[in-house]
Amino acid sequence: MRLQISTQLAIFAVLELSARAGEQLSVAEIGEKFGVSSHHLAKVMHVMGRAGLVRSVRGAGGGYLFTGNARRVTLLDVVQLFEESSSDPNGGGDGTAEGQALHQVLAEIDDISRATLGSITIATMCKLVERAGGANGKSAAKNVDKGSNKAANTPA
Repeated sequence: MRLQISTQLAIFAVLELSARAGEQLSVAEIGEKFGVSSHHLAKVMHVMGRAGLVRSVRGAGGGYLFTGNARRVTLLDVVQLFEESSSDPNGGGDGTAEGQALHQVLAEIDDISRATLGSITIATMCKLVERAGGANGKSAAKNVDKGSNKAANTPA
């Protein structure tokens, strides 16, 4: 599965913000860590702000805060803000048996992808980052565990 750059930036930003719970991070700080354009990242953050995943704090020392529940927000919640379903029901050849069969397979792949993305929380991703030895890995799981509800699904 390929994700648009905006989707990847959104996931990276949410992971960074949730790993540093309670800290306000500027677009420039997040962009610098991941080597991305602050301008593009600002657009991504605006979309996530409208969706209620992050909150913008204005003024000196301002920035963004993660406002979601890391144990409830899933990758699917973030991905759906930027991605459309990949199977096109009006694609060429759909009138044929082959086209219909291909559409059925692609729809099944979409369903599996959505189910997988919907089962992986931000808290789980932070733990995966920690295991992978990411720069903020150790703090990620600690901060997520501190600031989240216990009534959520986080596979170990």
